Amino acid sequence: MSKITHPGTGFTVGDPDITPLSAARLPSPQEVEAAAGGLILSASGWRKVFAPGGEESDESGVSSADLVLCGAAALVFAELARSRAGSGSPGIVLGIDSRPTGPTMADAMIRVFLGLGLQVRYLFIVAAPEIMAYARAAREAGEAAGFCYVSASHNPRGHNGIKFGLGGGVLGASESAALIERYRSLLADASAARRVFEAMSAADPREVAAAFASCSRWKRRSVSAYTLFAREVVSGTSDPAEQELLFDAMAEAAAARPVGVLAELNGSARCLSIDRDFLEGLGVRWRSVNDRARQFAHRIVPEGESLTDAMRELETAAAEESAFVAAYVPDCDGDRGNLVVMAGDGRARPVEAQEVFALACVAELAQLVRDGKLSYDAHGNAREKVALVVNDATSMRINAVARAFDVDVYRSETGEANVVGLAAAMREKGYIVRILGEGSNGGNITHPSAVRDPLATLVALLKLLLVRGERGRAGLFEIWARRSGARFRPDFGISEVLASLPAFATTSVFEDRAALKVRSADHAALKARYATIFEREWEARKAELQRRLGVVSWEAFATNGQAERRVGADFAASGRGGLRVSLADASGRPLAFVWMRGSGTESVFRVMADAEGGRPEDEEYLLAWHTAMVREADAG
Repeated sequence: MSKITHPGTGFTVGDPDITPLSAARLPSPQEVEAAAGGLILSASGWRKVFAPGGEESDESGVSSADLVLCGAAALVFAELARSRAGSGSPGIVLGIDSRPTGPTMADAMIRVFLGLGLQVRYLFIVAAPEIMAYARAAREAGEAAGFCYVSASHNPRGHNGIKFGLGGGVLGASESAALIERYRSLLADASAARRVFEAMSAADPREVAAAFASCSRWKRRSVSAYTLFAREVVSGTSDPAEQELLFDAMAEAAAARPVGVLAELNGSARCLSIDRDFLEGLGVRWRSVNDRARQFAHRIVPEGESLTDAMRELETAAAEESAFVAAYVPDCDGDRGNLVVMAGDGRARPVEAQEVFALACVAELAQLVRDGKLSYDAHGNAREKVALVVNDATSMRINAVARAFDVDVYRSETGEANVVGLAAAMREKGYIVRILGEGSNGGNITHPSAVRDPLATLVALLKLLLVRGERGRAGLFEIWARRSGARFRPDFGISEVLASLPAFATTSVFEDRAALKVRSADHAALKARYATIFEREWEARKAELQRRLGVVSWEAFATNGQAERRVGADFAASGRGGLRVSLADASGRPLAFVWMRGSGTESVFRVMADAEGGRPEDEEYLLAWHTAMVREADAG
């Protein structure tokens, strides 16, 4: 049987007659161990460089040892899926982002699942929010136990990895830890390669062929599920009639005051998703560039120079039609998308990740107010318990937004699973948690979704622009302006919206200066040495910090999993989690912080600084000081 071409894309999805592993050339236990040595395993995903040519390679093949890693991942997840399914043959939804190695890795996993008697719904190239929306719907219908998604998110194209979930989001921290432990145990077994090969070989080639040939069928299902779910997410209601009220209002506003969006898709999985149909359904004008999957025009992470194409194309679109005011650039799996907007001088500018997240929070909190789900007494105090849940590296800009709406802020350790888990815990305590996320990555998660989604981000901006005052009800931006004291005028545009955000200067986590290479494998010991250095430096710099920033005191916080706690001078208590040192004024109000944490998905030690006022020189000063202390601690 020949290879099967996926309809609508022209891409090859597999050859059912060719088993990826050969009995005559199975990798040795030593080769499997060496391949596994490059793996980074965390709740956010399992990742390494799979392309033989390195992290920027466009090669599509992977080594036999790496195929064993993929097959072993399928083996242990199959066990978990079976344990949760109870009886029968559980279904697995499987998809890939647009990296070249994805089809080869998925081929190995499909054969293992089928060889073990599981059912596979293979979506081929699919955006992360889409596969999770479909997995949620399939699980609710009793058609699938969970999903596997082959992706390395924002890492370079030669990287790849796997995410797992049992519903509409990735596994929680405890479930992920247990799966990782089982995976490591399997890879340490000398028979791992043989077990993977036997599972692959047990797959009936006709079932393999059917899995490949059915991609379009399941893709139609996933598009439908994602569209319906996205409507619920961005509207904040599951009632179709109420959804239509919002969408009709936005479309009518867009007809009277046209708004255009440019999508610079950079060959990502979003090239094959719902974006155009969904946004045009809201009355938004649309253009797209670099919109063929796998044709990467620049590096994958949507930061810095990766936004250049979007800026140029947006300026061109705006010159031709003034309605075009914003552009977005997703990462490879399409679960985040940073924004570029037209400034008042006719030039495009990027919106920093932390600003993007704050913007989405402003929109969603204002919508809660407009919908009557967040109300205030005569003194301006919130009647309902509402919270924002963020990661530890989110700018204090979000605290300023929260103060304006009189809602609480809770922080978890960096990692999508941690933020989602903490939000769920807060809802169990009676809080409304409409929006959550990792401000440092620019991605918001809007309930009931459990994953970042650039559509939710983009529609948040569009709601601020299009949901205006009518029939005695204030528009979203007007609500924010009243609560925050920002300037408001009825003919506001995108520049006024962005100017209203609290001013902070924050390190981008994707800048080179934010990612340090450290020698210390023991991060707790490094932080203990840092604590000693910090106390020395604090005494030496107290006067300077007060003069420059108004800072007179500090307080340290550790974040581990879903918990944030004060740790005093015991910085080592944060272990491999996050450590944030908050710097406050004489009244105890935090003005700035420095933060550190070893990455869970890359071999780097991340640092950042955040300072109120928006002065770049303050952030640069704090980060340089912080970095010097980390390097001294690492050298010790």
